[in-house]
Amino acid sequence: MAGTGKALFFKRRFDEASTRLLASLEQIPRHGVTYRVLVSCYAQMAHLAKARGIAKRLRSISPVLVPYIIPYRNPDDRELFLSGLLLAAGHAA
Repeated sequence: MAGTGKALFFKRRFDEASTRLLASLEQIPRHGVTYRVLVSCYAQMAHLAKARGIAKRLRSISPVLVPYIIPYRNPDDRELFLSGLLLAAGHAA
């Protein structure tokens, strides 16, 4: 489900993506990548309170919200992912 959620996120189908990502976290609750994509997804939907709540959950398993290496080759995908994380973290994207 995480893979499908991530694909939907990059297709900018944020509502569907968030549903899949949440379901994935129920199955694998310690998967940092899924948390990060969900944080970015909520931020892109302007649901900053939800994004920050998920970020808080992420910080309980990892101190890193914004990874040093963004693994996505497509520049638009990298920008979408990173801008959402930065927005949730309170930085201008």
